[in-house]
Amino acid sequence: MRPKIYLFGDSITEESFGVGGWGSSLAHQFSRTVDVVLRGYSGYNTRWALKVLERIFPATAGGGEDAPLAVTVFFGANDACLADRCSAFEHVPLDEYKQNLRAIVSFFKKRWPKTQIILITPPPIDEESRLQYPYIENPNGLPERTNEAAGNYAKACIHVAGECGLPVIDIWTKMQELSDWKKSYLRDGLHLTEAGNRLVFELVVETLREGGLSLETLPVDLPLIAEIDPQNPLKSFEN
Repeated sequence: MRPKIYLFGDSITEESFGVGGWGSSLAHQFSRTVDVVLRGYSGYNTRWALKVLERIFPATAGGGEDAPLAVTVFFGANDACLADRCSAFEHVPLDEYKQNLRAIVSFFKKRWPKTQIILITPPPIDEESRLQYPYIENPNGLPERTNEAAGNYAKACIHVAGECGLPVIDIWTKMQELSDWKKSYLRDGLHLTEAGNRLVFELVVETLREGGLSLETLPVDLPLIAEIDPQNPLKSFEN
């Protein structure tokens, strides 16, 4: 009944429907206009995302009628794991990361030509905090990610967005504009605090608005209470 916005990404997307998460905030923002649908997969990189695209977004009989209004594509944090550190199994080389992003974008463009596609860069990394929250055993005592590597993948994401003519949200740069970004925006050196989630939410809303999607431009689902005649309430539901 309502149009959709899909959120596609890794754990930062999967966690986004938690309390104060950027996804749950989007769902609240568009609560009477759009269904915000979560498709986040913790630990996934772009290589794995490509393998499961058809299962996550199967072709439907409705075709263009079922096209979402927008899709956010938020990968890179796991691709940027270093190839010689403890999470090497998640690493995707930079050139392949770019090619995978292009392929994901191409998939959505072919399936839903009118859907707004928004790329989001990986966040910056607080390496000291990452040592305190290893995902798996870390025998060498080195962070599995570095901020420099994350920055390279962020730049690659921006480059692909430019090639494809898509909007991009550069949270790697935006977060580091705040001097205390490591503690303010990241709870474990990678995943977002409430303030980090709020920042991503605000940037997504701003980007959607720039693409023509906002509360002002979207029709409300069913009559609002202010539109219902107290003398004849059922009349409002006749059309």
